[in-house]
Amino acid sequence: MANAAPERSGTSETPEAKQKQSKPRKPGMLRIFGRMLLGVIAVIVAYTAWQYIKPDPRDTETLIHAKGVITLDKTLPNAEAIVMQHGMIKAVGAFDELAATYPNAKIDDRYKDAYLAPGFIDPHVHMLLSALQYSLPMAPPWDLETPNGLVRGLSNRDSFLGRIQEIADAHSADDKDTPLVIYGFHDLVHGDLTHSDLDAITSERPLFVWHYSSHDFYLNKKALEWAGITPDLHNKFEGVVLDANGALTGRVFEDALPLLFEKLQSHLFAPLKIRESMLGVSDMLRRSGVTTVADLGYGILNRSAEDLNITVNWWSVDHSGYRLYLVPEHRAFTREFGDDRVGTIKAMLAGDISTPAPILSQVKFFTDAAFYSQTMRLSEPGYLGGQSKGTLGHWVITPDRLADTIKPYWDAGLGVRIHSNGDAAQAATLDALEILRASPTAPNPNGRFIIEHAGIVMPDQVERAANLQAGISAASHYVHYLGGVYQDILGSERGQSISPLKSLMKLGVPTTLHSDAPLAPPLPLKAASVHMLRSMREGGVLNAGEQLSRAEALRAITVDAAYALGLEGEIGMIKPGMRADFTILGANPMTAAPKDWPDIEIIGTIVDGIEH
Repeated sequence: MANAAPERSGTSETPEAKQKQSKPRKPGMLRIFGRMLLGVIAVIVAYTAWQYIKPDPRDTETLIHAKGVITLDKTLPNAEAIVMQHGMIKAVGAFDELAATYPNAKIDDRYKDAYLAPGFIDPHVHMLLSALQYSLPMAPPWDLETPNGLVRGLSNRDSFLGRIQEIADAHSADDKDTPLVIYGFHDLVHGDLTHSDLDAITSERPLFVWHYSSHDFYLNKKALEWAGITPDLHNKFEGVVLDANGALTGRVFEDALPLLFEKLQSHLFAPLKIRESMLGVSDMLRRSGVTTVADLGYGILNRSAEDLNITVNWWSVDHSGYRLYLVPEHRAFTREFGDDRVGTIKAMLAGDISTPAPILSQVKFFTDAAFYSQTMRLSEPGYLGGQSKGTLGHWVITPDRLADTIKPYWDAGLGVRIHSNGDAAQAATLDALEILRASPTAPNPNGRFIIEHAGIVMPDQVERAANLQAGISAASHYVHYLGGVYQDILGSERGQSISPLKSLMKLGVPTTLHSDAPLAPPLPLKAASVHMLRSMREGGVLNAGEQLSRAEALRAITVDAAYALGLEGEIGMIKPGMRADFTILGANPMTAAPKDWPDIEIIGTIVDGIEH
């Protein structure tokens, strides 16, 4: 027994030792973080996999049954059902016939008491500018629908100045070095505005009042000093205004605006405020039945800020519920890319340079300045009243340079979207188009050329636009907001030629309506109603001969809007082979009274076959 192995039962260990050995080891922070990271990665991988394997509702062949389908397709103008799959329209017609032809289709009869129209299109908006201005305190000249509800208009000088004082008082506790920017002034409603008027409201902090046109600012003395605006800048910029004694009036506009934006951008582009406002803009677009928009002027404010504004709001068709396209602006791309500007745009189109949303094969130009602030370019005798009385307005690109400026883009096969408001501007714009059309070396003989805003188009210019194959994208709101007050400012001949859409359509000119948001809210049915009625805010009708029919008005916010974007083969009409984009309405606009169009219920939208 002497050689027996010793017992290893552990009975010699004390209870304290046993307890010590049985305690679990506490993991270190690195190990905890590692486990958390692995967990997060696992969730991401699982979610990503689920996104790929989950059923896409667009894959299901679906038969939509509606009370009526307004197709705008001349071969089948009315129907009651649509078959769609993979986000595309497969068939349109009678419900019973389609049900028999597509027996395996899933029937969706949620809209059997509603009407489906082609998805509404707003072909000219400004996404960052909208988000920015809607986030500012407002003092508009007329009632203005915003993402935050209706802002009541201020119809006279006293109410306007009172509102500016009220806003300044509400911000009196702010840092005195922080600029206060207020949007909405209009001189033809609120009268003249100089730095003395604004100094009387506050002389302690920089005060900037932004004209409704977005093309003009009015600064108090503190703001002039803060922004470094001095009288000698008048020799460099037409947009720095001096009085008869050579002193600053406080007005800064058009070509001098980059001076202000360079100083103001850190205060204006507040990411959190803009993000909240941008979400409101998106909601407003959906509620208005808009399924496609084009941001016309990509890069004009600040391309990095514009990219960020789109990206941080997670824009995508599925997420936001509408298509967004970008149109590069010539001056902005020239500043940023110089001689490589055309190549850069082509690289963006090819996907070699990423953009936060797809860009269109078009470029934005400016012939003249703003309709609202009386800086559009007129022929003699110019302005008969208003803040530009006795002047002809402002060229952005002078007539002698216009065709040469456009030509490199035109020769590269890019389309043109050109801001052109006054009658002199229309003449210069059409001259440039004639030169481009006649160029023997131009590979773009039938290029898309869309005149934007088209504030005044004289009768001879209507005919010329048709002969030169121009298109028109008209501002939806000029007739209503300024049609009355502008008669004395422009004279009767030009005043009667504001937005002559009926004349243009009669000659076959593709003619659409846009909001130019934030200058007018993106409400296509309201815009169409205005041009069926030609109603003015003061009452009465401006040139009843230019009133649109229901069909023309609906085409202006669908078919012709798609043409302006160069997308008429994809959207704007309901027929097989087009995208499944629809606006769902509570009443039939083709039978509703034009005055009732703004009140037609927007039940929802379908974009790429997905309801929003």
